[in-house]
Amino acid sequence: MPQFVIEREMPGAGSLSPAELQGASQQSCSVLRDLGPQIQWVHSYVTDDKIYCIYRAPDAQLIQQHAETAGFPANSISEVRSVIDPTTAE
Repeated sequence: MPQFVIEREMPGAGSLSPAELQGASQQSCSVLRDLGPQIQWVHSYVTDDKIYCIYRAPDAQLIQQHAETAGFPANSISEVRSVIDPTTAE
């Protein structure tokens, strides 16, 4: 299944409390359950003013639907074409 990186512009994201992050995660998971198994949240990286999420889905439209339903921004959705790491150099 294709994998996507979602960039969410969320000023102050890095200052969210553990309880606020938990609430956002619960909201996301609730919408994911309603959308069905064809969309999966892998994990997210929280920075000062953005959250970068990794999702698996058949297309970007389903990810956009998730964002709209959950009430989260999805400022960009990019399909991952390749994954590299230090072992790629070997």
